[in-house]
Parts: sequence; C-alpha cells; structure tokens
Amino acid sequence: MVHHYLVEGRVQGVGFRWFVHREAAALKLHGWVRNTEDGRVEVVASGDEAQHKQLREVLETGSRGSRVDRIHQHELQESEAEKLGPFTIEGAW
Repeated sequence: MVHHYLVEGRVQGVGFRWFVHREAAALKLHGWVRNTEDGRVEVVASGDEAQHKQLREVLETGSRGSRVDRIHQHELQESEAEKLGPFTIEGAW
C-alpha cells in the first residue's frame, strides 16, 4: 500500500519532518517527508496496513511543539512504491 498524507497545522520549524523520518524509519516504511511551500508537510509512504495505521497515529500525535490540525490521506497506485527507497527527508540541508 502506498499512501499520500498532507499534514496541516503548526508543522514547520518544529522538528516535525525529523520526527516523522525517525518514526517512519523505525516502522520500516519506504518513502519520504518534505515541507510544502504553503506551510504544510507532505508524506508519501509505502508499507502494509498495520504500518500505515501506526504512521497515522504518529502523524496525529506530532512532534513536541507541533500542532496537527488536519491530515488529508489518500491511497496512491501500487506502482508508486517502485520509486520509493528507505525513508528520507526531502529538501533537508
């Protein structure tokens, strides 16, 4: 299963991407996390149903100092998984 998540709230400048990276890597998910230009955080992850359930809980909890107001989630084509490697942070310096 490949899912796309778009997280709204106070999720930039609070360590949210690093938090998601650590938790997603621990769950053995493939994919990436990045900031969007409009202040949200975008996540694409490939894993099984249980892994996605745990990731959703992680996203809802957020990092210390973050505030998650809303999460948009939808499933992508399974072929998208072929493009995904070990979980990374995109756009990090």
